Amino acid sequence: MIKNSILITGGAGFIGSNLVQEFIEKTDYVIINLDKLTYAGNLDSLSSVLNNKRHIFIHGSIGDKKLVKQILTTYKPWSVINLAAETHVDRSIDGPAVFIQTNIVEVSQLLEIVRDYWMSLECNARKYFRFLHVSTDEVFGSLGDEGLFTEESKYAPNSPYAASKAASDHLVRAYNRTYGLPTLLTNCSNNYGPCQFPEKLIPLIILKAIDKKPLPVYGDGKNVRDWIYVRDHCNALMTVLNSGIPGEAYNIGGSNEKTNIEVVTKICDILDKMCPRSDKASYKQQISFVTDRPGHDYRYAIDHQKVSRLGWKPEETFETGLRKTVQWYLDNRQWIERVQDGTYQGQRLGLA
Repeated sequence: MIKNSILITGGAGFIGSNLVQEFIEKTDYVIINLDKLTYAGNLDSLSSVLNNKRHIFIHGSIGDKKLVKQILTTYKPWSVINLAAETHVDRSIDGPAVFIQTNIVEVSQLLEIVRDYWMSLECNARKYFRFLHVSTDEVFGSLGDEGLFTEESKYAPNSPYAASKAASDHLVRAYNRTYGLPTLLTNCSNNYGPCQFPEKLIPLIILKAIDKKPLPVYGDGKNVRDWIYVRDHCNALMTVLNSGIPGEAYNIGGSNEKTNIEVVTKICDILDKMCPRSDKASYKQQISFVTDRPGHDYRYAIDHQKVSRLGWKPEETFETGLRKTVQWYLDNRQWIERVQDGTYQGQRLGLA
């Protein structure tokens, strides 16, 4: 094994495509990108690296045992970063089965194949190998008005999505403790930025605003999330991969706690300046409060001191990152039209 290739699963999704680009731009690694290309995975998000010789895209699933084994045997990566997952809470409420299949069953299969590959490596190569599993802060459940999630926080998932990610986290930990597989686990707060599928809050609000549609805010809009710009998250993942201790978990957050209504209002303020309505009225006039999501967690907030001690810190404030994000969606309407292939057009999901 030569320490120059990395397998990234789910590398055509939102976080995955940004991570692939970060690796190509900032390192000399060869990136093997395995993605199933479900509705949220799109090659348009990788347009800047598709023709790069250090980016090898393979269309397939982590559930395809034969394919995953072939990739590991052929390219002999020194690490595997697993981003392959079903991710949207509302979709998990409507149909939890696919979340259980992808996030639990297929992750367990991936771990077993990776363990066999790791065991086949020579002693020195085995020492350097890493398996990094990317997860979410939603596995910890909901916070009250005070406190932060730490790496020692109790798991208490409240949605089918969070429960499926919690299960995969436990499997990763078990493979480290039981078999010695050198795993790394990260739990991150809410991401935003370029190439995020428009079912998520920030891109959904941007697109509905400029299309002159109501801007849906769940409940009273006072649910709190900690937001992190996606490229800051990617840099944290690269830091953990290179400097993290096998068997450890690392929380990643942006220290940007905002209520949902604050986020929507800030987007409206930015759009009022970047893309004013023809009638000169504020986009805030389009805000519409709707029935809350079932089991909606009240507050998430991350203590990221542990990963910061590895030398990482976020570069973007919420304000600078949000301006970049709004501008990106205004400049990339063709990307939006191509990823919205007719299966999702901004309709409400997760009504159970």
